[in-house]
Amino acid sequence: MESLELEATFTCPRCSATVSGRFYGPCESCRSELRAKLGGEARQIELTDYEPKMNVTPNAVATRDD
Repeated sequence: MESLELEATFTCPRCSATVSGRFYGPCESCRSELRAKLGGEARQIELTDYEPKMNVTPNAVATRDD
C-alpha cells in the first residue's frame, strides 16, 4: 500500500508566516524556539501502589463468618 504525503499550506499560529506541512501547528523555527524555552529533560516518575478508597463500609452479609 502506498502512503500519501499530503501537505497543506497554512499560516503559523505564532508568527503568522506562511508554511506548508502535514499537520497544522507552529512552523519549524517556532517549534525549535518552544523546545528551547519550554522543553525539559525527561524524568522518571515514581509510582505509588494503588490503594482503593473506602467510601462505603462493607456489607454485613459479605463480612459475616459462617
